[in-house]
Amino acid sequence: MVSQAGKVTLGRSASRERRRARLGPLSGLSHAALVVWTALVTVPIAWTFLASVKSEDEIFGSAWSLPASLRWDNWARAFENAHVGRYMLNSLVVVALSTTGTMLLGSMAAYVLARYRFRGNRAIYLLFVSGLAFPVYLALTPLFFVVQNMGRLPLVGPLIGLDTYGGLVLVYIAYSLPFTIFFLSAFFRTLPEAVAEAAFVDGASHARVFFQIMLPMARPGIVSITIFNVLGQWNQYQIPLVLLSGQAQDKWVLTQGIAAISTAAGYDADWSALFAALSMAILPMLVVYTVFQRQIQAGLTAGALK
Repeated sequence: MVSQAGKVTLGRSASRERRRARLGPLSGLSHAALVVWTALVTVPIAWTFLASVKSEDEIFGSAWSLPASLRWDNWARAFENAHVGRYMLNSLVVVALSTTGTMLLGSMAAYVLARYRFRGNRAIYLLFVSGLAFPVYLALTPLFFVVQNMGRLPLVGPLIGLDTYGGLVLVYIAYSLPFTIFFLSAFFRTLPEAVAEAAFVDGASHARVFFQIMLPMARPGIVSITIFNVLGQWNQYQIPLVLLSGQAQDKWVLTQGIAAISTAAGYDADWSALFAALSMAILPMLVVYTVFQRQIQAGLTAGALK
């Protein structure tokens, strides 16, 4: 007799075979494209990690060979002498604050725009979404003057002006909100209304319904967009380059620090330390994506399955 688990496995195998037969030659082409894409992504990352434990002679003399010995002193030199540890801590602080602010404001705005009907709802939604059409690089000069003027405000000016974490965090939140609201508003529309209506009947306030009922129900979407925001803000270079000047090197984020390593000495740059610093920048995001990949996939497909 075939067990229930065996029947499920057989059913899935038969379903896969039917899909392959329906796709025909496209199935093989899609697998070939995935193999090529995997190689294009993994090979540079693997080479970067390999170069981070090599000497400079090995990097330029035999780029694809294994190192004679693992040079972990490259990592120590990058962490201490190149101040990568300080820059990484700065990035952690900025990304933690900006992601928290983005998710708090973005989820509340998306919920209101998705679940409440009022005059101007559609116009406000389109205004937010229109931010996706304009790359942040087009607004770097206006952003510089806006943040500069915010620095002249009484009391809060020194906290949100140029060369401050506050100014950088506010800009990160502003440029992350359009995609966050676009993604979460579509997700909130898929949640059942009966649960919220029952909570209102029991006397729950709008805030309580949102924070204690709707937000936990939207957890897959929240996790997915949080990871996307963390990745985007961690890898951002142009915005901190404009808002954190050379006079505030102790406040630089990781991308600025890595760029400084590669340009500080021209052709005499410490390439081993540079690749070690790149590995330090890649590793945290690689771990985050690996740990939360199932939640990301669930969040991206939940809206389509509900």
